[in-house]
Amino acid sequence: MTETVFANATLVLPDEVLRGSLHVTDGVITAVDQGAAVPHGAIDCAGDMVMPGLIELHTDNLERHIQPRPKVDWPHTSAIMAHDAELAGVGVTTVFDAMRVGSIPDGAGGYAKYARGLSRELLQLREKNALRISHFLHLRAEVCSETLIEEMAEFGPEDRIGIVSLMDHTPGQRQFRDVSKLKAYVMGKKNLSDAEFIEHVANLKEMRDRLGDAHEAAAVSEAARYGAILASHDDTTNEHVAVSAGHGIKLAEFPTTVEAAQACHAQGIAVMMGAPNLIRGGSHSGNVAASTLAEKGLLDIVSSDYVPSALLMAAVMLGDLWDDMARGIATVTNAPANASGLADRGRIEAGARADLIRVARIDGTPTVRETWVQGHRVA
Repeated sequence: MTETVFANATLVLPDEVLRGSLHVTDGVITAVDQGAAVPHGAIDCAGDMVMPGLIELHTDNLERHIQPRPKVDWPHTSAIMAHDAELAGVGVTTVFDAMRVGSIPDGAGGYAKYARGLSRELLQLREKNALRISHFLHLRAEVCSETLIEEMAEFGPEDRIGIVSLMDHTPGQRQFRDVSKLKAYVMGKKNLSDAEFIEHVANLKEMRDRLGDAHEAAAVSEAARYGAILASHDDTTNEHVAVSAGHGIKLAEFPTTVEAAQACHAQGIAVMMGAPNLIRGGSHSGNVAASTLAEKGLLDIVSSDYVPSALLMAAVMLGDLWDDMARGIATVTNAPANASGLADRGRIEAGARADLIRVARIDGTPTVRETWVQGHRVA
C-alpha cells in the first residue's frame, strides 16, 4: 500500500475552493480535510492550488509532433512520447487524441489517410506502459471526403475510441462561412495557387453533394458500434443544432455563433470552446468569441485545441472572469469528464482517481509544479 498526503494546499473542489489536505492511497483519493496543518511526511504545498488533472477532449497536438514541418514525417514513437510528456508537463492527465478519418487522396489540397496506423502505434505504446498519462482516441469524421466509410470500418470497440465528432469543412458554411478565411488558411498551409484553390473549393462542394449525407449517417452508426460519445463540430444555425440533437449528440465542439450555442443549451447539449480563442480574444476564423459565450453563461467545457498550455490558462481566466475559481477549473476537469462518460476522475473527492496537479500563480500566470496520475508523479 502506498499513501501520499498533500497538505496546506488550496484545494479546488467541485463547488468551492478551500485550504486543506487530501490523502491518496494506492492511486485513489481516500480523504479530504480542511485546515493548513502539515502532518509529518506530508507534501507541504505552501498554499499552491491542488486540483484534478486536466481532461482534454480535442487536441491536434499529436499531429503537430508527427508533422513538425510540411512534408516532414517524424518518427512516430518519438513523436507520441514527446506529445505525451508535453501534456503531462502542462497538467493534462487524460487526453482524447484527435485524429482525422476521411481522406482526399488526389488533387490540389488533398490529404492522405493516417489515423489507423498512428492509433495502432499509440495503443501499442500504452500497452507497454510507455506513456505517462491516460490516452483515448477522438476520431474526427470528415464527411466532406472520399474515404470516410472505409477508414471508420477499420476501427472497433477495442480501440479506446471515446469520441467521434462529425466534421464538415465544406467551403461556405460552418467554420468557413467566410471563404476568404479558408483561402488564407489553405493557401498558407498547402501553398496553392489561386487556380488550384478555386479547383479545391469546387471539388469539396461536389464531394459533399455526392457523399456527405451517406458519410454522416455512417459516422453516426460507427460511433454507436464503437461505444463512443458523438459530438458535433462548428454548429452555426438552429437547423444545425436540431440535426445534432436528432443524432443524440450531447457535446458541441466550437459552435460558431451565439444562436447555435443558445440552441445547444436548449437541447441539453454541452458547449465546448477553444482555449486559444479565449486567450487571444477571438476566433482566428472570424467566428464567435469564447469570451462572449462565457459572459452569457453558454460555455461549459474548454479544449486546448492546438496549444496544450492554453488549457489551464483559460480555465483560470474563466475563474477570474466569473469570480468563481471552482467553476472555471470545472470546465477542464469535471465537465469534460461528465461529457465523455468518465465517472472515475475530474473531481477531488473520496473515491475518485488520484489524477492531480499542483499549480502556482506566478505574476498571475498559472504554472504547473507537479502532475500526478493515479497517485504517481509523472511530471
